[in-house]
Amino acid sequence: MSQCVTYIAYDGLYVNMTNRCSNDCDFCERNIIDSVGDADSLWLEYEPSCQEVLASITEHDLNGFSELVFCGFGEPMMRADDLLTVARHVKKAAPKLPIRINTNGHANLITRRDITPDMSGVIDRLSVSLNRADEKAYTEHMRPDFGSEAFAGLLSFVEKAKKYVPDITLTALDLITPDELTRCREIAEKLGVAFRVRATNY
Repeated sequence: MSQCVTYIAYDGLYVNMTNRCSNDCDFCERNIIDSVGDADSLWLEYEPSCQEVLASITEHDLNGFSELVFCGFGEPMMRADDLLTVARHVKKAAPKLPIRINTNGHANLITRRDITPDMSGVIDRLSVSLNRADEKAYTEHMRPDFGSEAFAGLLSFVEKAKKYVPDITLTALDLITPDELTRCREIAEKLGVAFRVRATNY
């Protein structure tokens, strides 16, 4: 069986480019389930090339989807440059199709540069997983590769991305306490971006 590079969930076409992640969240759904949407399994045998990703995308009629979403069993921005290469091709082929990245917000830490200007005119939406409202809790539960830098790095990424990406939403799973959800919402309000509570899928 060929590996799942693209899959359909909700009314979007999702792109699964990597299983690597800069977090090791204690609640990560990939530790519990193997698939999402119409995918049999989102575990990759190897990371597909940009050409393979584009080939998988073009197997679908893009007119049938509300958006293209980079999201799989990993952090999409672990392959930031490849992701943006693919996104640029898609944007040229289907300029009206919104492109979203579901991310943990570590892109600038991963790439060791401010990558947000490269998103201008290419990425329409960012959904950034916050899930905890302070550095201590974030570091404890997300167990990031970047340690105590990760939480501040996430907030800095969102602040910088606002200049280039028109639609940004911070998210938190419904498994945290109502008080912490409120604090996460307040962080989003302070940053001037949207906030959404995500339902746990397991």
